[in-house]
Amino acid sequence: MTDTGLPSTSMPTQPPAGQGTQGTAVTIGAYDGVHLGHRALLRDLSQRADAAGLSTVVVTFDRHPAAVVRPESAPKQLTGLEQKLELLADCGIDRTVVVPFDLARAEESAEDFVKEVLVHQLAARLVVVGEDFHFGHARRGNVDLLRRMGADFGFEVVGVGLTGDGRDAVSSTRIRALLAEGDVEGAARLLGRPHEVRGPVVHGDGRGGPELGFPTANLAVPDDIALPADAVYAGHYRRPDGSLHQAAINVGRRPTFYEPGTADVLVEAYLLHFDGDLYGEPAQVSFAHRLRGEQRFDSVEALIAQMQADVEATERVLATADHR
Repeated sequence: MTDTGLPSTSMPTQPPAGQGTQGTAVTIGAYDGVHLGHRALLRDLSQRADAAGLSTVVVTFDRHPAAVVRPESAPKQLTGLEQKLELLADCGIDRTVVVPFDLARAEESAEDFVKEVLVHQLAARLVVVGEDFHFGHARRGNVDLLRRMGADFGFEVVGVGLTGDGRDAVSSTRIRALLAEGDVEGAARLLGRPHEVRGPVVHGDGRGGPELGFPTANLAVPDDIALPADAVYAGHYRRPDGSLHQAAINVGRRPTFYEPGTADVLVEAYLLHFDGDLYGEPAQVSFAHRLRGEQRFDSVEALIAQMQADVEATERVLATADHR
């Protein structure tokens, strides 16, 4: 179950989680990517909740807090809100509460957040967060503050390290760095799945089919979503009906046709063995393997030859990966 805000006039008409029960086990955070470290923490939360007879709640935000507090340096996101909620639901969480994060919320003290959200709204009896978790105005809230308030309001606090394999720390920052290097396989190992971007299929330059012979689906990916480095990748395209198609994917600025600095980054996917109209449909594109860096070609003919090689390489790479 997902709530749309806390508190909010759009909240479902039901009593707060925990009312009439023994209470809730809660975790709080951006949960960007819902990576292996997050999943390990959620497993810990669920195990502790089961032992104590509590329901599980994730409190997250409708945007990354940095997008409000310091928008000029806010990190690109690994998942949009819709995908994040899907991933959290897949983890078996009983309830996810999405807190609208705005300037008023940014000015709220950590103490007020605890009293409003954890105590009054969620009847928390257990709070499990990352050991470096910070929250509230000027990030003054931390695990120590939670423990002090927990002693007063009757909830236990557990701080855990975000490790995906029991050894190395996993973080959204580290995953973003891998994507920036084009290491989509390394990012997938920490995410527990290939990195995916979503967006509607829009009209591009119009060269793919008529001029190059490789019609591509051009995705309008939101500006705040992290893209891998400019390069050509083998991956998959998922349609709204759930069908999955192998795809050669280009992320870049089309340097054969545009001078440096004059074109925006475009995500375009060529679906192998597919013929159909994709315009306007919501698409999901995931990155399995980096084939090569983006490069400028001296002629359209040279580009077409390379694109054919890219398609053949995509089929070879994915034939192996898809049958593991």
